[in-house]
Parts: sequence; C-alpha cells; structure tokens
Amino acid sequence: MPQPVPTPQPQWTHRLVDTPGGRFHLVEQGSGPLVLLLHGFPESWYSWRHQLPALAAAGYRAAALDLRGYGRSARPAAVEAYDMAAYVADNAAVIHALGARDAVLVGHDWGAPIAAHTALLRPDICSAVALLSVPYAPRGPVPPSEVFAMLGGDEEFYVRYFQEPGRAEAEIEPDIRAWLAGFYASLSGDTMPQSTGHFFVPEGGRLSDRFVRDRTPAWLGETELDRYTAEFTRTGLTGALNRYRNADRDWAATAGLEGAPIPQPSLFIGGTEDPSTTWLADAIAAFPTTLPGLTATHLLDGCGHWVQQERPDEVNRLLIAWLRGLPDA
Repeated sequence: MPQPVPTPQPQWTHRLVDTPGGRFHLVEQGSGPLVLLLHGFPESWYSWRHQLPALAAAGYRAAALDLRGYGRSARPAAVEAYDMAAYVADNAAVIHALGARDAVLVGHDWGAPIAAHTALLRPDICSAVALLSVPYAPRGPVPPSEVFAMLGGDEEFYVRYFQEPGRAEAEIEPDIRAWLAGFYASLSGDTMPQSTGHFFVPEGGRLSDRFVRDRTPAWLGETELDRYTAEFTRTGLTGALNRYRNADRDWAATAGLEGAPIPQPSLFIGGTEDPSTTWLADAIAAFPTTLPGLTATHLLDGCGHWVQQERPDEVNRLLIAWLRGLPDA
C-alpha cells in the first residue's frame, strides 16, 4: 500500500534574542525588509503561522514575536513592567537585535495598539504600520478606567473584570483549554453569539458564563487549540493579563499624545462581525484625521476578531499588496 506523503513543514526558525528588557522568543522566515508581527490576547507568535510563509515567499523577512508576558519571552513579576513604554522598548530592541534599522509593524488585537504606539513614540524604527481588528484610537480626555466603569450598566465590562490581579486567573487557569476554546469561539465570525453580552460579567458571575460552548470555529482545530493550551498551561495568564492592568498608567504617561495622528503609511483590516469594529466605529470613521497615511480600510464580510487565522489567504493578499506599495518597497 502506498505510504502517505508527509506534509512539508514551514521553513521557519525559532530564535531567542537578548535585550535590555529580557530575553525574547520569535519565529522568523524569509529574507528582505523586516516585518515584525505582534500578536494579541490570548495568543502567541503562532497566530501568525499563515503569514510567515506567505510574507517570506513575497520577499520579506517576517518575524513573529512572543510579546512580553507570553510564551518563551520575558515575564517580569511586577504589574507595572507591562506598561506600553516597555512594549515599545521591546520592539526597538528586537528590531536592532535582528540587525535592522527599522521595520514595518503589523499588530493584531493588543498588538495593534502596541504597534500604533511604537509608530508614535519611536518613528525612527517604524516605517509603516498595519493594524488588524483593533483600530487606532488616540488618547482620550479621561482615564480608561472611567470609561470601563460606564459600560455595561449593572454588569462589569470584561476589561474592568481583568484589572484585579489574580481574579481572572482564578477563573481561567483551572481549565485553560475550555476557557480558551470558549473565548475563541465567542469572537469568531462563524460561531459568535448575536449579542455582545458575553463581554459583560453579572455580579457574582464569571466572564466565561456566557461563552459559546456548543460550536467550534472552522479555523480552530485540535492542533491549534493544543498549541495555545500548552503554552498558557506552562506560563499561566498573569503576564498576558498584566497588559490590561496598565491602561490608566499608560494614559497618564502619554499626556502629550491626546489626539495625536500616526503619519506613517498605514493599513487597517478588520471583520464585520468583530465587536471591536462596531464598538470603535467612531475611531474608524476618524481615520482620515488620525491615520493621515492610511492606504485602505478593509472590513472582511462575516469575519470575526481572529482575522489572520479566520481568513489567512485574504489577509495575506491584502497585507502583501500593501507592503509592495510602500515607499522604497
């Protein structure tokens, strides 16, 4: 009987780089101009598995980073070690450790505001920026905690729920696999509920009480869920959640950036079913002012929050076309 042909493995390389902020893990593939890929919550470098080979084939050096607090990258103990300034410094140090002067930054979910703030605070190392799922919204006039408190009425907005150290961990870590599966399904275009009530916690309840449990997104197979579960089982969730716990600290530290635009060439890709694109519709509408270098906004019909995993081919096509149109591309 003929033996099955093994599936070719992507030709990516795992690297550990030392920086002033600690040791960081990344996966890279290809050669050419550097494209630094920044994941969101609760993910890892692995969320860019479809983009690494596509960008490499298009003539770019793609590097997917495990952000501070994730995977095999540095996980400091102090909550304040996860402020935005630390992530911007990490990006600069990693770019230089890879021997590059600057890079195009592509960020998804939390990676999007991290990429945006790198463009604002370190324009010398960020030549262009692509934001996925979370649109750029400049610093507002009131602390984020006040905004979170006004959302949800008698219920608690999920970002506020994440603020107290240990609280969300106590919910998530006893069964990381089930929590991740529910969180991913609740934000995927083919499985998410019609309402956004699963982002609000009733008094005495848990965030996961309203998660989708009876449907599995098409993009999330056992292999993908195993990979994410194994990483967070090993590291816990505290490092990842500490990014949320610096919202007010970041706001106080960026007093000079209220309303600041990002002048570099930019791109936005989101999903029509993603609550981020509806909650932040005003931010998208303000792009002509806040992103004066914007090339295009693409909202993928029927797509949820995990755009580069739900629609990898479409995202790859849009991203590569944008990269090729950049100055000096």
